[in-house]
Amino acid sequence: MAQHDLTTPHDAESHGTFKSYTTGFLFSIVLTIIPIAVVLSGWLQGVANTLVLMAAAVLQFAVQLIYFMHLREEKKPRYNLVSLILGLIILLLVVAGSMWIMLYNMVAT
Repeated sequence: MAQHDLTTPHDAESHGTFKSYTTGFLFSIVLTIIPIAVVLSGWLQGVANTLVLMAAAVLQFAVQLIYFMHLREEKKPRYNLVSLILGLIILLLVVAGSMWIMLYNMVAT
């Protein structure tokens, strides 16, 4: 039975540092507070409000991919591309589906 050396990282892969996790966490907090502040204070109305919310959502998605999913640190770039495309498809489906439901919800009218 083979013994594992406990001093080496798991499969020699990088899982991020405390600094990168802290940076990602702070970006996530800021990108959560901005839409809350815009909506609760009423700083923007209509299309501008929607654009700020969508931009914050897309940036939040990018922060999650880069800092927590380690998208840029993978050795095989093809997997990075596939992960990014899948994430973008899911993002577009969720955003488009939410907008469609909000625009065409007959129960609320």
